[in-house]
Amino acid sequence: MTRVAYLISRYPAPSLTFVRREIHAVREQGIEVSTFSVRSPGSDERRTDIDQQEKENTVYLVATNRRHVAAMAAAHLKELVSNPLAYFRTLRWAHRHRVPGTRAFLWAFFYFAEAILLASELKRRKIDRVHNHFANPAAIVGMLASAHAGARWSLTLHGISEFDYPAGLLLKEKLQHAEFAACISYFTMSQAMRICDSRDWSKLFLCHCGIDLAAMPPGRDASPSDGGTRIVCVGRLSAEKGHLGLLQVMSKLRDEGLDLSLSLVGDGPERQTIEDRVRELDLSDRVTLLGQLDEAHTLQTISKHDILVSASFMEGLPVVLMEAMALGVAALAPRVAGVPELVRHDANGLLFCPANWDDLAVQLRRLVVDPVLRQRFVEAGRTTIADGFLIEQSAALMAQRLRD
Repeated sequence: MTRVAYLISRYPAPSLTFVRREIHAVREQGIEVSTFSVRSPGSDERRTDIDQQEKENTVYLVATNRRHVAAMAAAHLKELVSNPLAYFRTLRWAHRHRVPGTRAFLWAFFYFAEAILLASELKRRKIDRVHNHFANPAAIVGMLASAHAGARWSLTLHGISEFDYPAGLLLKEKLQHAEFAACISYFTMSQAMRICDSRDWSKLFLCHCGIDLAAMPPGRDASPSDGGTRIVCVGRLSAEKGHLGLLQVMSKLRDEGLDLSLSLVGDGPERQTIEDRVRELDLSDRVTLLGQLDEAHTLQTISKHDILVSASFMEGLPVVLMEAMALGVAALAPRVAGVPELVRHDANGLLFCPANWDDLAVQLRRLVVDPVLRQRFVEAGRTTIADGFLIEQSAALMAQRLRD
């Protein structure tokens, strides 16, 4: 049986339910998956029973107590004594594979320390390969550990942050050492091709994040709502998500006399700014901040709305758009990254030019005033999801690569 270690920066996490979904589906394909995480999830994060079970079965690499410190020390002593050349070769690589600067030099020691502990676990568990989601610092740990342990290494690439500094500066070397790199969209694949050596293009392949229809709540009630058109936006309350622009559009459409409301699901550093802006625009009776919800409550909330809007400036290919389309909720999203590969303008949803709030207002107005148009998009959206964005499809493709 193929044994794989999935390594993530922080697992489980509310924003990474798609990773947990993939892990479970890959296990159903007959692959033995062990989960590793650099850091433990915060105590303030809401976790479902499934997440709690995942946490209990995950090995964490950052030392949080004496037992962890002792385990890391033992792993380093064992690797140093048993193979000193490999030990110092891995240390050297950790300091070579970094961005310039004193801070990066110091952090390389931490990545090395975590990599040796992971490598020790790989050997002990006889794990064949390591797979990382995101080309972030955890991928550095995974790459170092797999090379030290003689295991194969691969990764999944997601969004813009992996091509920006500092991750983008190190991505070419990562792709040289990876056996393969799954890309969640063709846009992601094109950006990887832009950075890596053309000889490594063959390592790249398309593998969408998938959703589990069986885990979905009942879809949206198609009957008209007495409370006007219900709009929902799901995402971290941070600057790149464009919430302030969406509020500006809500104010404009309200002033035009349209009956609509907005629910914001998520939390983050911009919460106070958003709350202040809601009051400034006199939208307190139209906008509700629901805070961070777990996966089940998020899906239930989406299903009670008519339209899901993303106003983001930066995305990969948001799973929440797939979930909305599967739930029978019309989708409106920006033309960024891989989004147009899912939401096709005037076919199964609507798109707008990012940061063009007038364009967002035009497209949102179309959906608000035309329920027939929304229903057409709902039917087409469900077909789109069934044809290429189910977890069974992506897990089968990933499992094949992991076995090969």
